[in-house]
Amino acid sequence: MNTEFVDRVRHRLAGGHRVADPVAQAVRAEAGGALGHGAVLDAVRAARDEFVGAGPLAPLLEDPATTDVLVTAPDEVWADGPTGLVRTEVRFAGEEAVRRLAQRLALTAGRRLDDAQPYVDGWLPGAGPHGRIRMHAVLPPVAVNGTCLSLRVLRPASHDLEALRALGVFDAAGAELLRRIVSRRLAFLVTGGTGAGKTTLLAALLGAVPPGERIVCVEDAGELQPAHPQFVSLIARPPNVEGAGEVGLPELVRQALRMRPDRLIVGEVRGAEVCSLLNALNTGHDGGACTLHANSPAEVPARVEALATLGGLGREAVHSQLVAAIRVVLHMRRGPGGRRRLAEVGVLRADRGRARVLPVWRAGRWTTDRRLLADLGAPGELGGAIAC
Repeated sequence: MNTEFVDRVRHRLAGGHRVADPVAQAVRAEAGGALGHGAVLDAVRAARDEFVGAGPLAPLLEDPATTDVLVTAPDEVWADGPTGLVRTEVRFAGEEAVRRLAQRLALTAGRRLDDAQPYVDGWLPGAGPHGRIRMHAVLPPVAVNGTCLSLRVLRPASHDLEALRALGVFDAAGAELLRRIVSRRLAFLVTGGTGAGKTTLLAALLGAVPPGERIVCVEDAGELQPAHPQFVSLIARPPNVEGAGEVGLPELVRQALRMRPDRLIVGEVRGAEVCSLLNALNTGHDGGACTLHANSPAEVPARVEALATLGGLGREAVHSQLVAAIRVVLHMRRGPGGRRRLAEVGVLRADRGRARVLPVWRAGRWTTDRRLLADLGAPGELGGAIAC
């Protein structure tokens, strides 16, 4: 489709015409009867890409297998999914088309994106059929090679433990170990890198919580939707375009504590809210959980210490509270081909005033002294299926 023709349609629409179908009307008016029915439909589709939704990226976002859509140049659009990053056939007419789409999406997210504010991070309104979408964009000259646009699709995590076992995330012994952690009300962290399956595993574990227990969950985005009759979800709210109205995770954790939770859950700790969570888990709220970005279980104490520093908590207090609050670390890893699996289970212990994560289970086998497993239950109590 001729980009000059689409530009003329765009300018006609910007002039304020009000008709039942303004895009189609504007196309027919510009064409002056020179286009056939099929060409008119193509022109309407191209023009709507300029004004509606995610434009040419919409089919990628509607694919249930897509987790991320990344635009690095007008002719470089990538999609991430089960098999990793794949370059798509989607093309933009030029740099200006990418910039216009990024600015329009920023506007719908209630954000500003221009030369004075050349980057933006926000949520597109409405979940839609494909889940909630987080958008990030950077304009030139900060983005040296042209406008960069990143869209992450956050679909509700709803698999149960049995479904994950069937997918090979863990075996039958691993499933029994996870059920033991839930039934004994052990507070746990789910760790791993981006896209490793942390939220999916957390949702499955929450689905295994007894139905008589009330779960109150605090999140940045409503990803967790476990099959549980008493699941209460609180979602943080970013500031509006004037910078007012923000409701952050630390405040939501405080509010959640007033809602009589049997289990307090934080979807992901990224900052000072870790202090509120540790305080809560050390005041009788056992069985809580959260996810945390970490490359390995051994790095968890350092990561928590760095985040707690943002909340003004000193090193000694961080390590003592961490050991007292969290009992188990579940580490997820994404392997070649996009396969996700439970790679390691560790327990937190104090070592000369510092928290350490000691591995106890790795890829289906116990790895250490059974005395460290007292909180998890002796191997014999786990059905005898786990190799010792």
